[in-house]
Parts: sequence; C-alpha cells; structure tokens
Amino acid sequence: MTLLDALFIFVAGLAAGTINTIVGSGTLVTFPTLLAVGYPPVLANVSNTVGLVPGTLSGAIGYRRELVGQRDRLLRLGVASLLGGVAGAGLLLSLPARAFDAIVPVLIGVGCVLVLAQPWISKRVRPPEHAPAHGSAVVWVLVFLAGVYGGYFGAAQGVLLIAILGLGLAESMQRINAAKNILSLLVNFVAAVVFTAVTDVAWAAAAVIAAGSIVGGQLGATVGRKLPAPVFRGIVAVVGLVAITKLVFFD
Repeated sequence: MTLLDALFIFVAGLAAGTINTIVGSGTLVTFPTLLAVGYPPVLANVSNTVGLVPGTLSGAIGYRRELVGQRDRLLRLGVASLLGGVAGAGLLLSLPARAFDAIVPVLIGVGCVLVLAQPWISKRVRPPEHAPAHGSAVVWVLVFLAGVYGGYFGAAQGVLLIAILGLGLAESMQRINAAKNILSLLVNFVAAVVFTAVTDVAWAAAAVIAAGSIVGGQLGATVGRKLPAPVFRGIVAVVGLVAITKLVFFD
C-alpha cells in the first residue's frame, strides 16, 4: 500500500464513518476504494468490515443521547443482530470466493438503490401507534435477516434497519437511527471477530479505514446532521456505479 493509496483509503474511511452514522451505507465507499487500490474482493470485504467497527462505535457514542431508555429493546434486538452477523460471516467464509465475486455487483446495486430510495422510505414509514415497545417477533426476524446481510456484505445494512425499525417501533426517526447504529455495530463487531479468527485481514488497510471512520463517526453525529443528505446519497450512488462497472467489465 503506497502513501497515496493510504490517503485514498483514509478519506474513504472518513466518508464511510460519516455516512454510516447518518444513512448507513459507508461500505459502498470503502469497499470499492479497496478494490480500486488492488485488494481482491473477499479480502477487501473482510478488511473493510474490520476497519469500520471503530467508526460504527464512534457514531453510536455520538448518538448516545438518543439511546436513553432503549437498553431493554437493544438487548432483545441485539441478539438477533449478533446471530445474523455470525450467520452472514459464516456464509462469506464457506461459499466459494467466485460466488462472492459473482454476487458483489448485485449487492452493490441493491445497496445503491436502497440508499437512493431512503428519502422515499422515510416519508412512508409510519410507526404503528400501539407497536410493542421492543418490537414484535416479525421485527426480530427481520433484524436477524438484516444481520445476515450485514455479516455477508453490509452495504446499506443501516437503510434496511431504519426501514424495519421505523415500521415496527413507535419512535422518532432520530431514536430509530441511534438504535440502528448499535445494531449495525453488533453485526460488524461479531463478523469482524469471526473474520480475524479464521481468515486473512489486510491489517494496514483496516487500520487506515478505522482511523478515518472514527473521525467520520463523530462528524456524522454532529456536523453531519446539518449537511445535505442528497450529496451523500449522490456520492454513494456514483461510487457504487463505478465499482459495478469495474467488477463487471474490467475484472
């Protein structure tokens, strides 16, 4: 990894930490960046997951005020996220690398669509008046499935969680976003533990992503709330499109 590569990765980590805290699609910036500087897809995905854990924690800390009173809910739903994250990480490691190579363009495309549709999703999310405080069994299952997706790839996992929690909980979007940050953190953390235990990690790249994402997590929790979300979504969509083009036509 050259100094210029490290700079690109750091900036990508900074953007990802910010976007993850606000929207939840930072992988669509860091993962294509790792591909662009020469890392193979599976190694890039593993290293990206490990590197983004500190940034997700940073964003969760930044949203700590909105977490007040959500402990019991997060303990319940957190189990679903942990189990889903383990299952997703297991799928990544057990399926052939060529299977991941084939499905990544589709996953990136789905992530981009979810990010671009996020305003539409938010406008149509109407929390039920008498929803269970900690979410129904259906919400638990959906959070588990989002965890499987997050453990396997992770792009736009946060958008999925916002939609699930928004439909299943009678809470403000800010408190839902805070809960999303914790659940995403659990998925990323448990997947990272699995990856570091049983497969190779590009530690230098992961460390640079971590450094950038920690700063980005705080930025997303403070200044980021005032920045125009369409700019973030536009950047994510462009980077994702470039990544799909590279994977489909140039690999």
